[in-house]
Amino acid sequence: MPLTDLEIRRAKPEAKPYTKNDGNGLSLLVEPNGSKGWRYRYRFDGKAKMLSLGTYPTVSLTEARQKRDDAKKLVVADINPSEVRREAKLAKQGRLGNTFEVIAREWYQKRVDRWSESYGEEMMKTFESDVFPYIGHRPILDIKAMELMFVLEKLSERGATEKLRKVRQRCGEVWKYAIVTGRAKENPAANLDSAFAPHKKEHYAFLTFDELPEFFRSLNTYSGSILVKLAMRLQVLTGLRPGELRQGEWSEIDFENRLWEIPLTRMKKRRPHCVPLSDQALTILEQLKLITGDFRFIFPGRVQNSKPMSDMAMNVLIRRLGYGGRVTGHGFRHTMSTILHEQGYNTAWIETQLAHVDKNSIRGTYNHAQYLEGRRKMLQWYADYIDNLEKGSNVLHGTFNQRA
Repeated sequence: MPLTDLEIRRAKPEAKPYTKNDGNGLSLLVEPNGSKGWRYRYRFDGKAKMLSLGTYPTVSLTEARQKRDDAKKLVVADINPSEVRREAKLAKQGRLGNTFEVIAREWYQKRVDRWSESYGEEMMKTFESDVFPYIGHRPILDIKAMELMFVLEKLSERGATEKLRKVRQRCGEVWKYAIVTGRAKENPAANLDSAFAPHKKEHYAFLTFDELPEFFRSLNTYSGSILVKLAMRLQVLTGLRPGELRQGEWSEIDFENRLWEIPLTRMKKRRPHCVPLSDQALTILEQLKLITGDFRFIFPGRVQNSKPMSDMAMNVLIRRLGYGGRVTGHGFRHTMSTILHEQGYNTAWIETQLAHVDKNSIRGTYNHAQYLEGRRKMLQWYADYIDNLEKGSNVLHGTFNQRA
């Protein structure tokens, strides 16, 4: 019978060590001194093996079972979990060179300046939480496709299909780098793209124009943080990505020329982005200047003002307004795009405002300097339109056929 937590707590030491079995190779060894250690017994290459999984209660029954299941998957993949444990210890002692983690961090440092700060940080956090714990200690030359498959399966089990795709892609790039630098011979990630169901891209939840008035009525009655409320309003008016907005710095705001100039280091596509400021957006920033003008960030964190507002702040606001699942911060970009396209504004103006990259690199570079005055007029119209929706005034609908 499987063990229970109560049974484990009541297990008393005896004159000689004894075991209590949980099943599937997992057992608890009770020592005469009272210590209780988890053991996983398995067979590898036809020989009996044993792996220590820690002591109770530091490692709970649930955690011990998870560790057993992880070790069991390694055995199925023809990987000896005891060898994985040994190599991890050697890696910590610096006795193994060219491990996956060492090479991945080397590859990362050579490319990090091509990405925005937030994207680079998110990528390394993913490596540290979802990849390095499993294969980071392994010599990259020895890692087989089944080991990487094991890593990806854990993401698949969580339903993180988009992260799985990115992890496979980035791991593949690490292996390409290792091959080019003479530390690997083949790329086990290359043939795993068809091993998992492709990620189904979902559009961010968004509101239609007729749903906006009620949203603003709810926002106006919200009694929480004024900074988060103003951030939400600015999100609606500018069409910035949530991360680009909340990490904004006062040094980027040009009040005289009514521009928000975001450097390429903060942009997802690594290109600087100029946002013309409508009267309404400028009023919000002037109000914010009185509150946070002495800080680096326009929206400083609640606990540490040396850091930007939490990436969860506006999502929490949305849930508290009763719009959880109905809209996201990104969704307001979709709303802006839909309304402006329906009004006949030039697609190039809209795409430039949303910082979407033109696939034609030459035309994209040229267009980056274009449309500023057109976008300025477009965003002022949009801000007036949003104002009228909120106030219940008559709004102008029609096709403007605005051209560049």
